Amino acid sequence: MTSLGRVLIIAGSDSGGGAGIQADIKAVTAMGGFAATAITAITVQNTLGVSDVFPLPLDLIEAQGRAVLDDIGADALKTGMLGTVETVERVAAILDTSDAPAVVDPVMIAKGGHPLLAEAAVGAVRSLMIPRAALLTPNAPEAEALTGLTVADLDGQRRAGEALLELGARAVLMKGGHVETGATVTDLLLTRDGETLLEGERIDTTSTHGTGCTLASACAAGISRGLPLEQAVAEAWAYVAEAIRRAPGLGQGHGPLDHGWRLRA
Repeated sequence: MTSLGRVLIIAGSDSGGGAGIQADIKAVTAMGGFAATAITAITVQNTLGVSDVFPLPLDLIEAQGRAVLDDIGADALKTGMLGTVETVERVAAILDTSDAPAVVDPVMIAKGGHPLLAEAAVGAVRSLMIPRAALLTPNAPEAEALTGLTVADLDGQRRAGEALLELGARAVLMKGGHVETGATVTDLLLTRDGETLLEGERIDTTSTHGTGCTLASACAAGISRGLPLEQAVAEAWAYVAEAIRRAPGLGQGHGPLDHGWRLRA
């Protein structure tokens, strides 16, 4: 299948446009998919950080998802900021109504440090979202919170990834941006059949806002188009690396990526 893949994104809105639903829509579109959304929360944020978060009512979140699934349908699902235990529970129930594979980005903290997942909800993500993930995409701090393991190097990424597979994820993309490995960044894709290393130069930039959202959504777009998992992840990884290199330098803090570079290439 190489047609326009349908991706239902269940995540929060970023008023600054660099992360969240806005980044998700841009990434899915750039990677050849069709993006639909169910917004979980509205954030007040820009490149300097998040100043407020307004969770949406659970029934409204579910109604958005149901409206999309009952009419347009989905070839892949992608979850991002969920925020509360109750939202995690409701989103897990939405995932159970679809046969489409889910890419779960366990968003916990914004780039500027603002918490986007209640501490009490970490356990709900562990018990409800991980077992429903066709692909889980944690960074090092998120993996540490979910497993209790230290992730300070490649071996730590591997151990945490294996623990997350044991918790029920069918595949785990352990992101290495937070791991201090010098001049290179290594992401590790683990499945029950083996592992794949994705390695590139560490780009010296502050324009990294929304990288996690963008990568997970780009992966979901590839999966929605029927690509094999390894190919979908590799293409998404390359897309994000170039989007960081071409970042437009907007804002005074952690700036956004150039999500649209593929559309102009």
